[in-house]
Amino acid sequence: MANTAFTLTLGSETFQDFEIPESIPLGGSQKLVVHQLPGGVRVVQAMGAEDDPIQWSGLFLGASALQRARAIDLMRVEGSQQQLSFFEYKYRVVVKSFKYVVEQRHRVRYTLELDVVEDSTRARPSAKAADLNAAISADAAKAGAIAAKVGDPKLTGLMKTMNDSIKSVSDFVQAGSKTINGVLEPVRGVATQVKGMIAEAGAVLQTVTTLGGILPNNPVAQQAAKLTRQLDAAVKLPDLHQLQAVVGRIEANLTRASGAVTSLQKVVVGGDSLYRLAAKVYGDATKWIAIAQANKVTDPQVTGVRTLAIPPTPPDNGGVPGP
Repeated sequence: MANTAFTLTLGSETFQDFEIPESIPLGGSQKLVVHQLPGGVRVVQAMGAEDDPIQWSGLFLGASALQRARAIDLMRVEGSQQQLSFFEYKYRVVVKSFKYVVEQRHRVRYTLELDVVEDSTRARPSAKAADLNAAISADAAKAGAIAAKVGDPKLTGLMKTMNDSIKSVSDFVQAGSKTINGVLEPVRGVATQVKGMIAEAGAVLQTVTTLGGILPNNPVAQQAAKLTRQLDAAVKLPDLHQLQAVVGRIEANLTRASGAVTSLQKVVVGGDSLYRLAAKVYGDATKWIAIAQANKVTDPQVTGVRTLAIPPTPPDNGGVPGP
């Protein structure tokens, strides 16, 4: 990449000529949750893109070498967000790691690792009213059809409440946050019920039924009942996983419509807990789960240095993990 026609900047520091690394690895991965179902069927849910850290090594030479190394190390210590720019790329980053060796006063060798907060050059999906409203309505109809197929009375009732709530709003993009939160509540109710049913079906499938004979004190009728429950769970589990994915899309689109996604704040923490962070941000430690869900984590204890997204309007769930 080294070229006198280009520069690379990190915050207030500019890299030029031979200081620009030969290559900078970019990209990342898609966080996936894979459910392996009986019979080899797999349900794959995409949870969101994750950018890999941007890292490179190099040398600072000249009278300002030590001063420049200390300036970047200060970025690491402060944990503040910095602008990274090169070619047409622009990122908001946090210095995750900066290690340097002073070989001479005018020669400093370093290794730099940056966590990506936002890729500013990446096109953002537009929240068009027609697209979002159509997507939410289509998914609501699909979810209702799957729930009818599952045939659970409680789930059917929750689904009716959710769909009635969705139908009551003509335009989600123009609706206020209070209206959308009112729709999100029954959506999350369905999601919670589905999550519980998936766990219950999975537990039934883990039960070993004796097919080769009759165990003592275990009548044939009881064995047959167990086998029936297992078959019913095996049939319903793929539908439940599909329903979980559809309801998850509805919730995500409702959140997009409310603009909550675009107003997420980012904070850098190290060795802290989500309880203390929620107490500091919201004044309520029980809202830690909102931060956990926004960052796709389950452990309230933060290990190492991390950049976390902070939802602006966390749901009032009393600290109980949702779907």
